[in-house]
Amino acid sequence: MPLTLFVDPAGWWIDLAAGVGLGLALVVLWRLGARLLPAARELEGRIAGILGPLGREEVLALAVFSGVAEELFFRGAVQGSWGWAWATVLFALLHTGPGVAFGLWTGFAAVAGGLFGGLMAWRGNLLGPVVAHFLVNALNLGRLAAREGAADGPLPASDPPERDDR
Repeated sequence: MPLTLFVDPAGWWIDLAAGVGLGLALVVLWRLGARLLPAARELEGRIAGILGPLGREEVLALAVFSGVAEELFFRGAVQGSWGWAWATVLFALLHTGPGVAFGLWTGFAAVAGGLFGGLMAWRGNLLGPVVAHFLVNALNLGRLAAREGAADGPLPASDPPERDDR
């Protein structure tokens, strides 16, 4: 795999800015949907319950690994071989589950996947889509993890503080 699949050394800053902008726009879109659509709130509750409590490091690790792996697969391999439309449809279908709430997630994944694919087609490398995907996952997972652990206080640091049992 050539380095140019991952980054354009001459225009990396464009890819980074486009990825940040797209990722933040998608987070705003989801949060607006969560305010307006009961199915979005139901989905968040179900996903938070499935995830359970997560620390900051776990949220970041999940966001990094899913952003890199999924973009390498869907935009790097599938879109590179079968095209933008098939990569978008497959991405959406693999983000599904039972009921209306998960149908909303599938629809959001179709929009996000289409935009990630468009960014890949426009810029020709994965930096922008990876950054956007990372931000969507990190910000949304972080919010869900905080929601799930709200009764226990803030998210824990990597190592809990030492107890003083004097």
